[in-house]
Amino acid sequence: MPNQRLLMRQIREVLRQKHALGLSERQIGRSLGISKSGVGDTIRRARLCALTWPLPEDMTDDDLDQRLFSTPEAAGTVADQRQQPEWLYIYKELRRRDVTLMLLWEEYRVGAPAGYGYSRFCDHYRQWLGRQKPTMRQIHVAGDKMFVDFAGRTQDISCSLTGKIRTAQIFVAVLGASSFTYAEAVWSQSLPEWISAHVRAFGFFGGTVRIVVPDNLKSGVIKACFFEPDVQHSYSEMLSHYQAVAVPARPYKPRDKAKAEVGVQVVQRWILARLRNRTFFSLEELNESIKALLEDLNDRVMRHFGLSRRKLFEQIERDALRQLPETQYVYAEWKRCRVGIDYHVDLENHLYSVPHNLIRQEVDTRITASTVEIFHRGKRVGAHIRTPGRGQATTVSDHMPSSHRRYADWTLDRLHRDAAAIGPATAAMVAAILAAKPHPEQGYRAAIGILSLVKRYDTARVEAACNRGIGIGVRSYSAIASILKNNLDRAKAIPEATVIHHENVRGSRYFH
Repeated sequence: MPNQRLLMRQIREVLRQKHALGLSERQIGRSLGISKSGVGDTIRRARLCALTWPLPEDMTDDDLDQRLFSTPEAAGTVADQRQQPEWLYIYKELRRRDVTLMLLWEEYRVGAPAGYGYSRFCDHYRQWLGRQKPTMRQIHVAGDKMFVDFAGRTQDISCSLTGKIRTAQIFVAVLGASSFTYAEAVWSQSLPEWISAHVRAFGFFGGTVRIVVPDNLKSGVIKACFFEPDVQHSYSEMLSHYQAVAVPARPYKPRDKAKAEVGVQVVQRWILARLRNRTFFSLEELNESIKALLEDLNDRVMRHFGLSRRKLFEQIERDALRQLPETQYVYAEWKRCRVGIDYHVDLENHLYSVPHNLIRQEVDTRITASTVEIFHRGKRVGAHIRTPGRGQATTVSDHMPSSHRRYADWTLDRLHRDAAAIGPATAAMVAAILAAKPHPEQGYRAAIGILSLVKRYDTARVEAACNRGIGIGVRSYSAIASILKNNLDRAKAIPEATVIHHENVRGSRYFH
């Protein structure tokens, strides 16, 4: 590593001990606790700048720094005479795929044969990079954050019957303060798998945190934004159940989720690498192996702390976690829909009703394994039992307009049953009306009207009117009502013999 620049008070003391006391460079280094090369470099710079002891009384530390390190005289040192690389160019080139510092150093030495060696070149670049943009060191408070991500590596699972290979994804969660780590295999990075993995991670840690820091995965973040990321509704609801919020890492800012990056790297090296030669035949078998190796990982002593992740978790973070809620989160998927003109929303090819005054409005639907809830502007306007039937409808009568509700309880079976209760002629008339329409529902109103005539006339008269209607070939409510109104149901039937048949006689059917 290159020598760090000495403090101004150390430089003054080097000059005093050299010129006033006559000590050697080695003695001065031992006296001040600095390297001999650092002492020698300071003395050479002072000699090139014609500085001796005592220094002028009016020379400040800034003046001394300017003379020793920024003047043409100071540039006369051997090291500073070397050709300086273009550090900005090197920085930009390193962002390109497969470009390394070794390659850039070799290109630099082609143009500067007497330039820096590779190690010195790397040291100077790191010093330059550190001066460009100070990095805020993240200090994680116990129980505050959990970092989550999927590993870049996957694990193959073979079907024992067909031999077909299926790939499993590896979910990783890391607590900020203790680095206590959780990992499991899931089939995909879909929203249900993503949320279920979070729920199991909270259970593994035995508590919840205040903030969850995910990457900008589509399952968690609908729209990645540097300032205002749009968090997926179902994901946000799950975190609210655990009294947490999502603060996604900024796009292209890996430092925001450095814990997750390191956690993924550790899981890949200490778990997945050890499973590389094994063949798994089920997801459960893979997770059992991951669980065993995860125990070893959390029990390994970390060099920087002298403690394992588990010990650190038990000492500083376990008690800082929030308690888990009494009930486990039930996965729910949110969808935004528009209400159709029939006051129903279409979910998985099944229709669910909403109040009819919401026709053409946008609503939010919350779908669980057993229920469907519908919200309009945050207010629940409908709730149904989830029904798997495709092409069918689930309708609440209170959602219907009054004109539709009047006929909601009528079915074909009920119409036939009520008509048969009046008499065989009425049953035949209702059956004939329904059969005469392209769709039976189009004859509902006429059939219901005939059945309602028993409220004004007795059952025997309605039956007689239908019998007369069948005889003259009518098939409508208005015709039966007219027969009753004009008391034709009580008139004697016309004998068949008195009926005149002639080609010029049009007959009753002409008018129907």
